Amino acid sequence: MAERSTAAVDVEDTSGDESLTAQADQSTADGVAQNRELDTDTDEAQGSGGTASPEKASPPELHSGHKLARRYRLEECVTRLDGFSSWRAVDEKLRRAVGVHLLPADHVRARSVLAAARSSALLGDPRFVQVLDAVEENDLVYVVHEWLPDATELTTLLSAGPLEPYDGYQMVSQVAAAMAAAHREGLAHLRLNPNAVLRTSTGQWRIRGLAVNAALRGVSSDTPQRTDTEAIGALLYAALTQRWPYENDAYGLTGLPKDVGLVAPDQVRAGVHRGLSELSMRALANDGATASRHESACTTPEELVKAISEMPRIRPPEPTFTAPPDYQRTTYQQGNYGRQAPRPGATQPVPAPPLPLQSRTGKALKWAVSALLIAALGLGSWQLADALMDRSGKAEDTNQTQTTDGGDKSPKKPTVGKPIAIQDAQDFDPFGDDRSEYPENVGKVYDGDPSSYWQTSYYAGARFGNLKSGVGVVLDLGKAQQVGKVTVSFQGSTSVELRAASGDAGAMPTSLDGYAKVADGSGTSVTLKPGKSVSTRYLLVWLTELPIQADDGKWRGRVMDIKVTS
Repeated sequence: MAERSTAAVDVEDTSGDESLTAQADQSTADGVAQNRELDTDTDEAQGSGGTASPEKASPPELHSGHKLARRYRLEECVTRLDGFSSWRAVDEKLRRAVGVHLLPADHVRARSVLAAARSSALLGDPRFVQVLDAVEENDLVYVVHEWLPDATELTTLLSAGPLEPYDGYQMVSQVAAAMAAAHREGLAHLRLNPNAVLRTSTGQWRIRGLAVNAALRGVSSDTPQRTDTEAIGALLYAALTQRWPYENDAYGLTGLPKDVGLVAPDQVRAGVHRGLSELSMRALANDGATASRHESACTTPEELVKAISEMPRIRPPEPTFTAPPDYQRTTYQQGNYGRQAPRPGATQPVPAPPLPLQSRTGKALKWAVSALLIAALGLGSWQLADALMDRSGKAEDTNQTQTTDGGDKSPKKPTVGKPIAIQDAQDFDPFGDDRSEYPENVGKVYDGDPSSYWQTSYYAGARFGNLKSGVGVVLDLGKAQQVGKVTVSFQGSTSVELRAASGDAGAMPTSLDGYAKVADGSGTSVTLKPGKSVSTRYLLVWLTELPIQADDGKWRGRVMDIKVTS
């Protein structure tokens, strides 16, 4: 195995005789927080191509309760390192938690941190933790960014064990696509490690510290795309094996044995997905090493995204259902209610049957029951004979005339809705500036091809960035018809409403008020059944909440197919 570049190897930086880790762990006046929501990487410092000498500027003397710009109240110091500090804070204006990086305005890296933060904020990609503010004020430079209380670092996830193949596939797909988009805008991360990658409660992967983390630590690289690509390969390697793919231990993970070289993940741990193992090798093999099947190395995030797209898609695991416990009869059902529970091992006496009735009343009751049985037998015999005679008479009649009521005796088959052909479709965006959402593709919603789709524009959030209440597609059924249900397939879980124009509408309504809501639902395949009878010519499939798409990381809706039945 040829030697590889150590561009992305995490090594412990030293400052004199004391490591950066030791410096990071020094207690502040407020104590060092254990929650590392901020991108502090206090465990290991990562070098990427080169690191400027640490500036010995004194960090600002701040404390909990201090306010920045009369708005951001500092709550808890997370890191105090190398002349800057990182805090968990509260935005009192918007009443939300935020993260803040602070450093003196005369710090040697203050200008580069401001520039990196402002460039990152302009990207506006939801796959990255967003920079909210970057300010120089009162001899301080501070950068404010999102705080994600529902997100978990990859470091924490790996402490419990390797990721499942589907989770590893989703992680590398989303991270690679996000970094490819960042590099297209001229932005690099250079500090991409398990502390910088977060998984939210919805399963989306987010990256924090784009450009800013490297600027805070003076990290630079002559080959930024290659550095970030190798870092993504290391993340995938760690996710598959729970091992760090270098000789150094880092991020709570054990490194590889010394003098062994780069070993493929499926040779480190049994059961590793072979395709993902080869993919991690292609991303890590940037200096002469080769993947197990000798594919070319991926040297840019764009090449890595292409390699991922050529892999067979890894489907999520089937849900497992736990069998319910065996049904336990209660003492009440066993007839022991109010009785003392028997001791274990004690033999229970069998109750004796009641004595037969010996009185005159008992004898009379016996004769009465016997008489009733005899009468019932006689009546049954008479009815049976009558039925046989009646059947023989009907058999003779059938020789002369064939009856037609035999079909009435069989159970009726339930009526099944018939498909209703969609004659035309039109995009519907009554609240947009141009009132249009990709009209050239709207015919793909009923072309019968499940791989094609109509999509919306992208927005800054699931609810259309609070710009509008929704967009949709109007279906023209050709004439007013009785609608039983509408089935809609989406790419990504989407919230949707089914709306119908009045049955006597002569033309397609152009405003949302012209359509009444008759059903709603959410998911990737949604069946919309009106609660009452609906007869209409025009149906509106109205999207109200959008998913984030894995391939471009943007909030947008994609309608794959629509079917209407009566």
